[in-house]
Amino acid sequence: NHLLMSEKLYPHLLEIERTAQGRVETMLPHMMEAAGVTEELKVCDPMRWVGLMNTLKVQVEETIFQELIFQ
Repeated sequence: NHLLMSEKLYPHLLEIERTAQGRVETMLPHMMEAAGVTEELKVCDPMRWVGLMNTLKVQVEETIFQELIFQ
């Protein structure tokens, strides 16, 4: 309530969103490389690629939630 009443809530939320998006853009490529998710896999086995990408995105989101939101 304090952040809302002091008009600091929306700038705070915007900063959290920007930070989270930046972390996704940083973490996801590293995790893809570690998991072997490549463009070649996307062409050869698209269903496996989609499954791995979905798993990695969930892992990244969970990490970011823990780091930024639930800290």
